[in-house]
Amino acid sequence: MNRTDGYHPNKEFADSILQEAGQKMFGVADVVRLCLIALYTNGHILLEGNPGLGKTELVKTLSNILTLPYRRIQFTPDLMPADITGTLGPSKDNPRELTFQPGPIFTSLLLADEINRATPKTQAAMLEAMAERQVTVVGETHMLGQYDFKPFLGQDGNPIAPNAKRPFMVMATQNPIDHEGTFDLPEAQADRFMFKILMPIPLRDDLSKILIKTAGLLDREIIEPEDHHEPPARYKLSHDQSVALYLGTQQRIRDVPPIPALHTHILNLFLATNRRIDEIDTISRSEKKKLKEEIIPNIRYGLGPRALTTLMLGAKAWTFLFDVGAEKADAQALARVLVPALRHRMHLQYGWDATYKENGAAKVDPERHMDLFIEELAKSTAPTQSRVGEGYRNTFEAALNDAITRQVY
Repeated sequence: MNRTDGYHPNKEFADSILQEAGQKMFGVADVVRLCLIALYTNGHILLEGNPGLGKTELVKTLSNILTLPYRRIQFTPDLMPADITGTLGPSKDNPRELTFQPGPIFTSLLLADEINRATPKTQAAMLEAMAERQVTVVGETHMLGQYDFKPFLGQDGNPIAPNAKRPFMVMATQNPIDHEGTFDLPEAQADRFMFKILMPIPLRDDLSKILIKTAGLLDREIIEPEDHHEPPARYKLSHDQSVALYLGTQQRIRDVPPIPALHTHILNLFLATNRRIDEIDTISRSEKKKLKEEIIPNIRYGLGPRALTTLMLGAKAWTFLFDVGAEKADAQALARVLVPALRHRMHLQYGWDATYKENGAAKVDPERHMDLFIEELAKSTAPTQSRVGEGYRNTFEAALNDAITRQVY
């Protein structure tokens, strides 16, 4: 594969990552896409799913493909903040001198496994690192790229040298079926995550491939002929090239322009959820009435500016990495990132699910119920006035329906 100047990724690069990840994990292409978007826009990921769905394997796979250091922290009730950030300890050169000993958070890809099992004090130790890429220990601030990554060796066999601009992304997991001894994430910390992703339960064909990979073959005839293929050529990067790629991609994503209707739509979402519907002049009276009477009463408090930034950067990154031929972020790009960007940021009134039901059905999967609420909110705030983009809403609705249909609950 030809590399672009400065090792900036493009759609060909993104496709190669998806293809290689698909050789090691099955049925998670959409999850990998969102992880790449978060990585290249300084975001973090909250993964939720039943045990054994490959959350840990996903982080290891991305670490291997992108040549980035990876570490894992198992969150437990007795985990202390110093176990994450590091602490003062005797120096190797002079045992009488105390020096800072960096903790496992000093890496590029950090898996925070079962983050909701730790106490709020320990969870809060992640906040500074996620927001500012630094930690403060005993009054002294340490940048996350300040130290060698000794457990992770470069291609030359030596520790990765310090680099203040090195990538850093937290991928935290939650187990949705076991709530005993857990502590819900504070709203301020939940908002630090760019996306909340539901790990899909594999479909039948993917389950067959997983079984073959993990349990071995008893009969080779069970593999279909088209499954026999050579793995793709690895897009090999050194760690330094991977960091250069990361820095260049960040700027190129920001340079992707949005169409006017997309910009307006994101503003409409903010205004609507903050009960400023009368300031929206790009939707019909009937949609304003629906928002006031059916949707907004269920919202406890509205979206913040970080949510809007997430939506815009997510749409730009989707366009740059995955939307072949597109030069501007549009309705289809927003539709692909909207639900995972908002499902952990929507704070609804108690009992909302009793008054807002999918087609009047009494029993709906809780996550699907929330996603459908977000869908109705997003459709009702999509601009319909021709001056900001004729046909925008129809395109957005079709793309959003497709995105939600792809989600396996």
